[in-house]
Amino acid sequence: MEWNFQTAEDLAAALRAGEVTSAELTDEAIARIERDDKAINAICVPDFDRARAAARGADQARARGEDRPLLGIPVTVKESYDIAGLPTTWGMPLHRNYMPAEDAVQVSRLKAAGAVVLGKTNVPLGLQDIQSFNEIYGTTNNPWDHGRTSGGSSGGSAAALASGFGALSIGSDLAGSLRTPAHFCGIYAHKPTLGLAATRGMVAPPAPPLPVDLDLAVVGPMARTARDLTLLLDVMAGPDPLTHGVAYDVTLPPARHERLCDFRVLVLEEHPLIPTGSAVRAGVNRVADALVDGGARVERHSPLLPDLTEAATLYMQLLISGSVARFPIESYEQLRTRAAGLSADDQSLDATRLRAMVFSHRDWIEANNHRELHRHGWRQLFAEFDAVVCPITPTPAFPHDHNPNPLERRIDIDGVGYPYFDQLVWAGLATMPGLPATAVPTGRSPEGLPVGVQLIGPMFEDRTPLRLAELLEQKIGGFQVPK
Repeated sequence: MEWNFQTAEDLAAALRAGEVTSAELTDEAIARIERDDKAINAICVPDFDRARAAARGADQARARGEDRPLLGIPVTVKESYDIAGLPTTWGMPLHRNYMPAEDAVQVSRLKAAGAVVLGKTNVPLGLQDIQSFNEIYGTTNNPWDHGRTSGGSSGGSAAALASGFGALSIGSDLAGSLRTPAHFCGIYAHKPTLGLAATRGMVAPPAPPLPVDLDLAVVGPMARTARDLTLLLDVMAGPDPLTHGVAYDVTLPPARHERLCDFRVLVLEEHPLIPTGSAVRAGVNRVADALVDGGARVERHSPLLPDLTEAATLYMQLLISGSVARFPIESYEQLRTRAAGLSADDQSLDATRLRAMVFSHRDWIEANNHRELHRHGWRQLFAEFDAVVCPITPTPAFPHDHNPNPLERRIDIDGVGYPYFDQLVWAGLATMPGLPATAVPTGRSPEGLPVGVQLIGPMFEDRTPLRLAELLEQKIGGFQVPK
């Protein structure tokens, strides 16, 4: 039997039934990587010897009567996570030889759950792109079209899953880095509620792996089915044992509903700051039609929805001010001069990003206060709705664009070019207030490329969008093997 595209849930059942061994699954996964990854370049740091040893250990543990959630299941890990004995570079040539001394907390949780780690997956330089390429490991291609990006920054993980290289992967998300690669490669991903899953050890080298509470950024699961996302999220969720974990555990509430007909869903397809391409618009509407057909209450507008323009502005302010906070002083002074030269009437996202590069602490506090107002607005909305369906980016996967100055890049939306980073406004809709969001495939574009949408849910009610994702998978289908 071909095991490489089976779900983690099915693999776990087969392992428990004795239909296959972890050693067999691992050997088959490695053989597929060695055969197919030359064209994809998803696995940038293979760890096959230790994977085979871990698989043998999993089989021995099962023979002793042990059973754990992921016991014996082959998985991959985004390169940005520390794994003892393997380099962590974030694609930065200066740190190509950096070797962490301990596993990231999420890698430790994978291993404790019995997973077999096949290796690490490729990322963009510093995790700062919507593509995955760097000087150390090269470019990861989209399994559906090698001339296009697999997304970023968890693009290697998404491409690996779409190619059958392991049943699960873990990634991270600050600017859609879980959801965009899932959308581009036709898989599932879940951006958890901010703070739900500990991030220690997912840190740029050579910084120490401290238990820091990150702003905006999260770590989360990637899979080929919605149920597998839930399986992996249950392994990942919970506070860091060095801090909040001393005092409490996490118990997520159940999904609000079990049946599609009970869900109340707000569907969005238009953003005031950037158009939605026809292929993505069609994907949103396929989901909307499936919801209506399943008896869900679907609305297209609500006065409770926080202002999308202000949400995008706040997101860019928080994202950019945090990203450039460690810039050299000389660069900072140059940016201040450029920002001071902007017209007060220029409220474009490009201008917003430039001003955010020189935010004062006072500026950040003001933006953060506005964020809290938006969070309250979302709480009010989710008293009336259970989920929001909307795009992840305006287009399917775009052709590789390695222009070293991303400010000169353009995203083509139905033949019209727009600033490259403006496409992040949809990802930021969930990221800025810290809401959970599940990326689900909806089918393919006329060119045969995957198209996904995101299901945004109430804070710390992650099981609600995950359950809706599962019901939609039953209704419209899910992952397809790339042709």
